[in-house]
Amino acid sequence: MHPVRFSGRGLYIITDGPRLDLLAVTRQALEGGARVLQYRDKTPDHARRREEALALKALCAEFGVPMIVNDDVALAHAADADGVHLGEDDGDIAAARATLGAQAIIGVSCYDSIDRARAMAAAGADYVAFGAFFSSPTKPDARRAPPELLRQSAALGVPRVAIGGITPDNGGDLIDAGADYLAVISAVFGADDVRAAARRFADLFPHSTPNGPTR
Repeated sequence: MHPVRFSGRGLYIITDGPRLDLLAVTRQALEGGARVLQYRDKTPDHARRREEALALKALCAEFGVPMIVNDDVALAHAADADGVHLGEDDGDIAAARATLGAQAIIGVSCYDSIDRARAMAAAGADYVAFGAFFSSPTKPDARRAPPELLRQSAALGVPRVAIGGITPDNGGDLIDAGADYLAVISAVFGADDVRAAARRFADLFPHSTPNGPTR
């Protein structure tokens, strides 16, 4: 069993691409209780993405929250991010670990596959992500995953992240099925009140307390 680098439970927020108020709304989500941030931006503007990743890393450090980069190991390294999240076409765990170091958080998308989750956990993933559990505006054609996957993966010994169309109304069922984290994009970053939206998700987890800047 590899060392645990990622633990706990709560709201896992994923940014929604280029926006002028990215830092402001991310701060609001962290104030609302988000426990993990993933920076996701698929555009080719490398200079802006590096600048934003560095700024988000500093913001997350202020709140004591890990900052993870979506799909881009080189950007994660350049921004001194806490880790990277890999899809099925984004390279392997060993290569990411070699670049980012032994303590990096490396998460992996496992979609609707318990077999992939088993293989990724054995390869050293720090968490596995399943979904989409519900219809998602971000990926409307995503493969659908049944909540039973969360129960089946309990024996893997790594945290389980649920993603895809999750709301405060349906998220509780996924937590009951075994999700350690609820990963959310539009239901937080598309809300009129980002802080309140994050708080509604955070409140689904027992003993949740608001984040505040670390001193």
